[in-house]
Amino acid sequence: MKYYLIVGEASGDLHASNLMKALKEKDAQAEFRFFGGDLMQEVGGTLVKHYRDMAYMGFIPVLLHLRTIFANMKYCKQDVLTWNPDVLILVDYPGFNLDIAAFVHKHTCIPVYYYISPKIWAWKGHRIKNIKCDVKELFSILPFEVEFFKKQDYPIHYVGNPCVDAVTAFLQEHPKDETTFLRENYLEVKPIIALLAGSRKQEIKDNLPKMLQVASKYTNYQLVLAGAPGIDPEYYQPYIERYNVKVLFGKTYEILQYAQAALVTSGTATLETALFRVPQVVCYETPLKKIIGYLRKKILKVKYISLVNLVADREVVRELVADTFTLQNLETELTGILPGGSLRQQMLTEYDRMIEILGPAGASQKTAQQMLECLQNH
Repeated sequence: MKYYLIVGEASGDLHASNLMKALKEKDAQAEFRFFGGDLMQEVGGTLVKHYRDMAYMGFIPVLLHLRTIFANMKYCKQDVLTWNPDVLILVDYPGFNLDIAAFVHKHTCIPVYYYISPKIWAWKGHRIKNIKCDVKELFSILPFEVEFFKKQDYPIHYVGNPCVDAVTAFLQEHPKDETTFLRENYLEVKPIIALLAGSRKQEIKDNLPKMLQVASKYTNYQLVLAGAPGIDPEYYQPYIERYNVKVLFGKTYEILQYAQAALVTSGTATLETALFRVPQVVCYETPLKKIIGYLRKKILKVKYISLVNLVADREVVRELVADTFTLQNLETELTGILPGGSLRQQMLTEYDRMIEILGPAGASQKTAQQMLECLQNH
């Protein structure tokens, strides 16, 4: 069968590539065409456009690149029509993907499947109308979404979480050897504080300066920054030139494997950090802090922004967002989660509970199997 996939960021590239591998195992004739990234390209198929040419975040960047965004949408729609796949698989990235879903549903008989559902439980709940109309099957990676969509009279599939797959596979393939890791990456023989400042330029610009300013005070530790895929190394230079910090690209999991604590921008990285059982502080800077802090309480339909807390349905990790993301708060929380800190053990215990809720590895294989069954029934 022919599978057309669309992702818009690094995490989508990772999860879509694992799904593609699972589909290939179950469908020897599988052909892939996609808007994606390097990991998907490694699996095979035709890369139409790389996600780094599509990822714009925040009101101003989106406004400035509207012409490019609309051009990408137009090109994608025509390319799907021309290739005429057996199924269109959308991965997260709702602002773009729901528009594509509406077009494909209106103009073709191609079934639209959504893997990693739009987070309409947090905000933009009106999108449920679009999903019901345009998406044939939805495959969820967050257990609490099942009940939410059930209340919306739209049954979905919970398939487990692909981050569990990715971290489990990594740990099996990479037995711990800290000495070699430090030597090969020219690091000091010191415990590590990991910095995961986001995958987009705007996130890095907003979050990294405070992360560095606070973490650099802990001189008994070394700072290791996970360079984001698709970000030019030169982009980091103005932020890191005053600090003793090492930037490593393509080694986020290796960094987490050996880190004692982490400062993490909200997103998939918070979940991955927890799966490595690394205590963390979630950091998310925004402009107009007090206004955003107020709107967050009034507009968001959920109590938390980090996936760790959402899955656990309680505050496992501290979220410093908008008006609470201050240097003092960050220092207090980081001190608490480092070895010997008062918050560390409780967080590790809660991680174990959250991991049990997520369920075992095998999300990609389960998703592939259910997709094929749905396609056969269709």
